[in-house]
Parts: sequence; structure tokens; C-alpha cells
Amino acid sequence: MPEPVETSDPDGLDYGWVMQVTFVLTIVVGAPAVALLSIPATLPTWGERVEFAIRVGAVVWLVTALAVFAYAKRTQAES
Repeated sequence: MPEPVETSDPDGLDYGWVMQVTFVLTIVVGAPAVALLSIPATLPTWGERVEFAIRVGAVVWLVTALAVFAYAKRTQAES
């Protein structure tokens, strides 16, 4: 079995884990949120649809990133 090329021994928070979890949760939460919030919105052109998805997605990403970071920080403090 070959040796791993890279290993990680993070001091403090594991920012790789935070980024990966943020990415996955943003997709899982963001796609349905954009779909639900777009139902009452009038979006006649593709440009408006893209702009709407980016605006909502940015808010979902920011909230998710802060929540995951806070969770990681809290669980690290308990350890």
C-alpha cells in the first residue's frame, strides 16, 4: 500500500472540513431554497434568473459558512 502523499494535522480548526461541509450543505440547502423562492418571483429572461440564483445562493452560502464555522469552533472548544 503506498504512503499518503499529504497528511494533515491541523492546529485549531480544520478549515478543510469547514470548506467541504459548507460546499455540500450550500448545494443541499441552496438548490431547494432558490427553487422555492423563485416561484413567486417574475423572472422572464435568463439573465434575471441567473442574477436571482446568484443573489439567493450568496446569502445561503454566507449563512451556511458562518453556521458551519460556529459549529466547528464550538465543538473544538468542548474537546
